[in-house]
Amino acid sequence: MSQIPASIDAVQELLAGQDYVCGRALATVTFLALKLGRPLFLEGEAGVGKTEIAKALAAALGRRLIRLQCYEGLDAASAVYEWNFAAQMIAIRTAEAGGGADREVLQSELFSEEFLIERPLLQAMRPQDGGPPVLLIDELDRTDEPFEAFLLEALSDFQVTIPELGTVKAPAPPIVILTSNRTREVHDALKRRCLYHWVDYPDFAREMEILHARAPEATETLSREVVAFVQKLRTEDLFKRPGVAETIDWAKCLLALDVIDLSPEVIADTLGAILKYQDDIQRLQGSEAKRLLDEVRKDIAAQ
Repeated sequence: MSQIPASIDAVQELLAGQDYVCGRALATVTFLALKLGRPLFLEGEAGVGKTEIAKALAAALGRRLIRLQCYEGLDAASAVYEWNFAAQMIAIRTAEAGGGADREVLQSELFSEEFLIERPLLQAMRPQDGGPPVLLIDELDRTDEPFEAFLLEALSDFQVTIPELGTVKAPAPPIVILTSNRTREVHDALKRRCLYHWVDYPDFAREMEILHARAPEATETLSREVVAFVQKLRTEDLFKRPGVAETIDWAKCLLALDVIDLSPEVIADTLGAILKYQDDIQRLQGSEAKRLLDEVRKDIAAQ
């Protein structure tokens, strides 16, 4: 287990060791979250690296990563624990077949740790080898306000209650990272509990650093064209702009096809790696891809 980094520079170095290129502002708020034991709330477009920072931190610190993937309709019970109903039924039938058991004893056995299915929030409260885990609460904006209210209470005391077993309190608070793609506003009360950072699209230089870290086999020429083209796409009127994840995916696709540099034909054939909606793909068909590529090469030449 690695120790909590002692400075902002140490955070950047720690994440760089996991091929995560971190800007100074994000490194600062991450350092403060670790130092003060505060949850870190990251908002931004999909694919800008919010989830990846939790993975990188867990790997770099030697901590377990526990991920709660949020979705519409997620409730407290599903996030904390469930009882293994099938196993409980088997235990009841076994007891009945054996001539029956004391009702109170059977009930206490049925609602014991043996039949408990731990979900992410409860797992994060348990002692872990290597130290408190990294708890990633991903895409919080997909849930609703009642779950936010429950989460606010859980993160205040770092404890959860199971009526049949009592309260489980974390021996040491987990490292909590919450993410949101901002499809809706998250309540201010929850944001106030956290340190906040907006994760924006990187500039050209930083996106080049990221691509070098994640796809080092790409040539300088191809990397510059890929990054410049994706950055140009983000200025277009698209339904869904490509994130950094798409930049990396596209570069890897081009490498798999042994592409040396971009062409309108190659772009048309591989658009599915960077654009995920048919309307956006149709906009880039034909002469539009060539126009953008010509602009990109002109911009690169002027640098």
